[in-house]
Amino acid sequence: MKKIFLLLLMIFMVSGCGGESQNKTPAEPEKKSVEQTPAPTDKKILVVYFSRTGEEYNVGNITKGNTAIVAEYIAQKTGADTFEIKAAKPYPDEYEACTELAKKELESNTRPAIEKNIDNLAQYDTIFLGYPIWWGAVPRVLLTFLEANDFSGKTIIPFCTHGGSGLAGTEREIADACPNAKVLDGLAVVGKTAQNDFPAVQKDVDAWLKGLDY
Repeated sequence: MKKIFLLLLMIFMVSGCGGESQNKTPAEPEKKSVEQTPAPTDKKILVVYFSRTGEEYNVGNITKGNTAIVAEYIAQKTGADTFEIKAAKPYPDEYEACTELAKKELESNTRPAIEKNIDNLAQYDTIFLGYPIWWGAVPRVLLTFLEANDFSGKTIIPFCTHGGSGLAGTEREIADACPNAKVLDGLAVVGKTAQNDFPAVQKDVDAWLKGLDY
């Protein structure tokens, strides 16, 4: 009887150990998802522009230039600093007198003096460059600024205001003046729209900046 009892006890113990061994699953290491955090950009952005006030064709007297309106909005949207190019000798307020002077400067390919130059361009990586279209070209005073500075390794993004010509191929003029910079596709805004329909300007600028990943 005692032998039968011991035999039954051994069978029970073996069965218990075997069941635990078969049913227990080894613990797996906890899986953790790794969040990919985009690296913060350290690029500095500058909006440089030349703009004119005074008598404007088909608009009247303006106190803030068409290009200045667009430039300020781009700076607001991108968090950029701004620098305004000013001619040492201001252009005439009268529309016809201004256009005649601009034509003479274009024909003679002059470089009008600027009031002051920027002293910290080196710290910026991306330059939004704004200007009106004068006689299908950039104002010569803009070229004065471009040729006076080193844009090597920088990205230049043009934008202009115009009366119907669009950018008029001015990206090529800028690229020629800054051969060591990367010049991207620009934005053209009708001057009258800049003055009279700011929501349209916002819409166009927003879409353009989105396409540039800004």
